[in-house]
Amino acid sequence: MTTVMHRRTRRRLSRFGKSTLVLGVSLLVLTPFLWMISLAFTPADKAFGTVSLIPSEPTLDNFVTALTEANMLQALGNSAAVAAIVVFGNCVFAVLAGYAFAMLPFRGSTAIFYTILATTAIPASVTLIPLFLMTKGFPLAGGNDILGQGGTGLLDSIGGLALPSLIGAMNIFLARQYFMGAAPELAEAARIDGAGEWLIFRRIYFPLAKPLIAVVAIFSFVGVWDDFLWPLVITTSRTSQTVQLALAQFLASGNIQYGPLMAGAVLITIPVLIVFLFNQRSFISGLADGSVKG
Repeated sequence: MTTVMHRRTRRRLSRFGKSTLVLGVSLLVLTPFLWMISLAFTPADKAFGTVSLIPSEPTLDNFVTALTEANMLQALGNSAAVAAIVVFGNCVFAVLAGYAFAMLPFRGSTAIFYTILATTAIPASVTLIPLFLMTKGFPLAGGNDILGQGGTGLLDSIGGLALPSLIGAMNIFLARQYFMGAAPELAEAARIDGAGEWLIFRRIYFPLAKPLIAVVAIFSFVGVWDDFLWPLVITTSRTSQTVQLALAQFLASGNIQYGPLMAGAVLITIPVLIVFLFNQRSFISGLADGSVKG
C-alpha cells in the first residue's frame, strides 16, 4: 500500500513539475508580446515612465498615428493582396507539382526534383539581382514589349512583390513527401473505373490533403507577410509598400516612436494569428497524422 502511495505521489510531483515548466516557458515567451501590447496602448510620453504591463491611462492615439503617418492601412491592403496571391499559387501549383513528382513519376523527375530542392540552399541575397532583372523585364507589363524591354515591368507593383514567392521549392518538397505516403491503390482503382489524372487528384487526393494545404498556406503566408528585403528592393512609392516597410518608417528617424511602432506591430501580428487559428485544426491534424505514420 505504501509503495502505491509513493508511486502516486511521484506521478503527482512529476505532473506538477511539468506543468510548472510549461507555465514558466509560456510566460517567458509571451512576456515580449504582452509588453508590445502594453506599449501600444500607453501614451507616448509615458512609454517608459513606469514598469507595468497594464497601462494606467490606455489610449488609441498610437494606432491612429500608425495608420496615418505610416500609411499602415494601405500597407495592410498591399500585404494582404500579395499574401493572397502567394498562398493561392503555392496551395495550387506547388501542391500539384508535389503530387506529380510523387504519384506521376517520369523520366528525369527525380533529378528535376532534387535540382529544385537544391535551390533552397541558395541565399536570398545571391538571387536578388537576377530576380530584380526578371521582374523588370517581365513581358507586356509596365510598358514592356513582348521582349520585356521599354518599361519597368512588374517593379513597384503587387505582381512584382508576389512573383518570387509564387511557387516555393520547400512547399513542393512538403507536397511530394505527403503524397508519397498516400495510398496508391486509390488511384489505381479510379483509373480502372476510367477516371483521368486530374479527376483523381481533384476528387480523391486533394480532399485528403487538407492538412498539407493548411501547412503550405501558413508557411507561405508568414513567409511573404514578414518579408522585408524584396519589397525594399522593388518598391519606389508609398502606394505599393508592404507592412514591413511601413513599420520601418518609425525606425528611420533618430527619434524612434515606440508607441506607434508597437501599435503597428500589433496590427501586423493580428492577420498572422487569424490565419493560424483558421487553419489550426487541419494543421494539428497533419502533425498528428505525421506522428502516427512515423
